[in-house]
Amino acid sequence: MRLHTSAVPTELRDELTAAGIDYDALVDDILRALSEDLPNDGDVDVTSAATIAVEARARGDFAVREAGVVSGLGVAELAFRIVLGAEVQISGRVPDGTRVQPGDVLMVVEGPTRGLLTAERTALNFASHLSGVSTATARWVDALEGTSARVLDTRKTLPGFRNLQKYAVRVAGGVNHRFSLADMALIKDNHVIAAGGVVPAYEAVRRDYPELPVEVEVTTLDELRELLDAGCDRVLLDNMDDATLREAVALTAGRATLEASGGMTLDRARQVGETGVDFVSVGALTHSVKVFDIGFDLEDL
Repeated sequence: MRLHTSAVPTELRDELTAAGIDYDALVDDILRALSEDLPNDGDVDVTSAATIAVEARARGDFAVREAGVVSGLGVAELAFRIVLGAEVQISGRVPDGTRVQPGDVLMVVEGPTRGLLTAERTALNFASHLSGVSTATARWVDALEGTSARVLDTRKTLPGFRNLQKYAVRVAGGVNHRFSLADMALIKDNHVIAAGGVVPAYEAVRRDYPELPVEVEVTTLDELRELLDAGCDRVLLDNMDDATLREAVALTAGRATLEASGGMTLDRARQVGETGVDFVSVGALTHSVKVFDIGFDLEDL
């Protein structure tokens, strides 16, 4: 199969880059996904080759089957353009972050039928998964509305998909935590044990990386007091009940940013937000999200 990575419109490349997506890495991801369907040079979609005339053309609607928030549509468009190049026409694409209802059409794709069906699954896999992340994030955003808290993602991402999953969190109104082990220090229980306490661990990181943001996990209010006295300005409150979270907020009195983490559920979201914490971190936004139901409805031209 001949691919068309050099035929992608500049506008699409610029749009994806401006959204914080690593364009070159994304192209590699799409090529890798396509190679799962056609692993060898010369491979073809045998079903389409046997049942569809070479000259056949079709139009397909990306249509929503459930309510939610969509994202990854620019990624899906890129998949079609890599497979079909100048032969594909795409119109009506709604912006990522749009709230949709069943029956809404997200974009219309027109081109050679065989190529559309070859690209279909790759495009849907990206858009459906990322829309699932955005839809899950939006539920937390809605649950926390009116409180001081915002929902925060984690590094519990699918290998190789972190950049895209965190993008899907952002477009739905969530906040990104650190992207890597190098852009922020997060001192957790094992680091505390190794360093001999929360304050020694904090001071060791602050000494070696004075310009780097540092967050420290605590499980007790005593640990929180120690860190506040040491000047720590970001603290993760791990597995605390709502009453203890309220005590932590009162104790901190604005001296540090507080993140609640551990065992967070949508049913509890409102109560946690109303304790006064700044962030609620939710690994489930990315590690176990439900795929969003998008269909590709094709009709001959």
